[in-house]
Amino acid sequence: MPIRAVEPQRLYRRIAEQIARLIRRGEYKSGERLPPERDLARQLKVSRPSVREALIALEVEGYVEVRVGSGVYVTQQRPARAADPLPVDSGPFELIAARRLLESECAALAARHASPAQIRRMKAALAAMERDRRRSVMPLENDRRFHLEIAEASANSALALAVRTLWDQRTGPLFLRLEHHFDTPDLWDAAISEHSAVMAAIEGHDFTGARAAMRRHMDAAARRFQRSWSAGAPR
Repeated sequence: MPIRAVEPQRLYRRIAEQIARLIRRGEYKSGERLPPERDLARQLKVSRPSVREALIALEVEGYVEVRVGSGVYVTQQRPARAADPLPVDSGPFELIAARRLLESECAALAARHASPAQIRRMKAALAAMERDRRRSVMPLENDRRFHLEIAEASANSALALAVRTLWDQRTGPLFLRLEHHFDTPDLWDAAISEHSAVMAAIEGHDFTGARAAMRRHMDAAARRFQRSWSAGAPR
């Protein structure tokens, strides 16, 4: 049998498997609420975003149910038959951090290099997001289109490819499930306003402002997804 490379597990996956073992052993019973994120993070000596990524993975796999305003509860245990494994994606907060680094520089480069046609395509994607929002449609596809247009306008094909790769994971099951819990009209109103600030800086050829506006957008996105799941719990 040929030797196969051993891939290191992502941190959130190791956390998820540890909690899943406790659920299978009956340490946490069906219907029971799990300890708050801050307590799990302290016990496991990891960050709260890593714990949140692990809990989202467990929800996708069927171990827990996230009830915004109440907490995270154990569901019925997984069926005996093997389920399809989750794709080996980066955690949602890892993705946001990576996108902050790459896309802020793409925005700065787009402010320098974008052609009039590229600026028109960015503005069209932003207008489509606004139309989606008015129709109560989640504007994810046009959100992706806006960001990819900026990456293409960076005049660096390697950066554009990297951003497309991150967006492929951003539309994976972990990120979409996390977003589902916070998908509200207010979320998209804020996001569209942040996109408008990025667009204005790029159109004005303000590369420093475009970089800063994209960083603010990504920082705000991380904060939105870190809001407490439990009523009255500290953030």
